[in-house]
Amino acid sequence: MNSNQKLSLLFWLFKAKATKDGRAPLYVRVTTDRDNIEISLNRKIHPDFWDANLKRDLEGGAEAKKTNSKIEQAKVDLERHFLVLQSQFENVTPLMLKNVFNGVPATLSKTQVKEKHVNQKKLIETLDHFIIEFEKLVIKDIRSKETLKGWKSTRNRLREFLIFNYGNDDIDLKNIEYDFARDYVTFLTVDREEIMNESSAMKCVRLLKQLLTYAESKKWIDNNPIEKFRAPHREKEVAPLEYTDVMQIFDKEISVARLDEVRDAFIFQCFTGFAYQDVYNLSPENITSVGNKGKLWLIKDRGKTGVSEMVPILPVVASIIEKYKDDKFCIKHNRLIPVNSNQRYNGYLKEVADICGVQRHLTTHLARHTFADIMLNIGGVSLEDVSKMLGHRSIKTTMRYCRVRKVRIDASMELASNILFSKSGKFKTVAA
Repeated sequence: MNSNQKLSLLFWLFKAKATKDGRAPLYVRVTTDRDNIEISLNRKIHPDFWDANLKRDLEGGAEAKKTNSKIEQAKVDLERHFLVLQSQFENVTPLMLKNVFNGVPATLSKTQVKEKHVNQKKLIETLDHFIIEFEKLVIKDIRSKETLKGWKSTRNRLREFLIFNYGNDDIDLKNIEYDFARDYVTFLTVDREEIMNESSAMKCVRLLKQLLTYAESKKWIDNNPIEKFRAPHREKEVAPLEYTDVMQIFDKEISVARLDEVRDAFIFQCFTGFAYQDVYNLSPENITSVGNKGKLWLIKDRGKTGVSEMVPILPVVASIIEKYKDDKFCIKHNRLIPVNSNQRYNGYLKEVADICGVQRHLTTHLARHTFADIMLNIGGVSLEDVSKMLGHRSIKTTMRYCRVRKVRIDASMELASNILFSKSGKFKTVAA
C-alpha cells in the first residue's frame, strides 16, 4: 500500500464533441502519480450553464439536478474505490480506478476490458435483431407487414438522430440514459428536416421503449433507462368526415376506373371501419353467415393486433362486394375488392376529394374514424359495440376515435323526456 499516493479528480466538458444543439459530454479526469485517464459520465451540458469553478450545471430543472447528483456520486464512488484499491495494491493506477468504476476487475488490461465488452450490443444492432425476429412472425402471419414497415422506418429515424446528435450511426446500449428520450423528441419535433408533431414523436418514443424492453429481456441491459420517460403531449383529435361529405363521394359519377375503385374502397371502409391492411387482405372467406336468419358478416383478425373485428354487412358494402365479384384482379388474388398499395391509395384519394368537391384531406385512416363517428352518433350504436367492430383491445382507444356529438345527446334526451314527461310537459309515473 502506497499511502503517499494522491487522487485528483477534474470534471470537465469535452466541447470538441458537442452536438449540434451545443451540449457537450461531461467527463472526469482521474489522476494518480501524474498518470491520468478520462471517464465519460454519460451526461451532456451546455457550456453556457457549466460553472468550471463549482463543477456544476447551473441551468436548473430536473435534468440539471440529475447531472449535479451524478457528479457528486461519481466523486464519492471514485474516492471510495481509491481507498479500497489502496488497501489491496501497492500502486493504484487510473486504469484500475476506471475499471472498478465501470464494474470490471481492477487488474484487467485495456485489451481485456475491450474483449470483455466485445459482446456489448448497440442500439441499431439490437433493432436489427428485433426486425429479423419480427420478419419471421410476419412470414407466419402472426404479425403484419405494415407493422414491420413501421419498425424499418423507426430504424431510419433512429440512425438520423444518432448521426445528428452523436456524429455516429450507432450507440452502445449502456450509454443510453433517461435524457436520450428527451433529445430524441426534440430532434423529431424541432431539428429534423421533416419535423413531426408532438403526438407522432411520442409514438416513436413508445417504440423506442419497446425496443429497449426487448434488449432488457435479452439481458443486454440491466434495465430500460427510459421506461419512466413521460412528456406532456396533447392527443391530436381527428375530425371525422361529415356524413353529407360521405354521401357526396358515394353519389359522384367517376369515369376514371382507378379513381372509381379507390372511391369504392374508401366508402367500403367508411361503413366497415376496417383499416387499410385489413381491407387489402379481405377475401370471400371472411364473409360469414351468422344467426338463424343467416345474416352476412365480415369477420377477420386485425393484422395489427390480432384482435378479431366483426361487422355486419350493410347494404352499401354488399353492393360494393357484388360490383367486384367478377373483377379479374379480385379473382386472381382472391380479394373482395381491388385495393392499391397504401401510398397509391392515399395519393388517389386526393384526386377523389378534388373531383367530389370535398374540402378535406382524405386518408384511409380518416375512413376508420368516420365509421366510428357514423355508428356512434348517427346509427346510435353503443360505444362498446363500436369498439368490438373496430377490433380494439381497449374501449379507451375507441374513445379517441369518436366523440359523442350533440345529435346523440339530443336523441338520448328525447328518449328520456318521453319516458319522464307527457306531451303536455307533466310528470309521468315511472317505476323506480
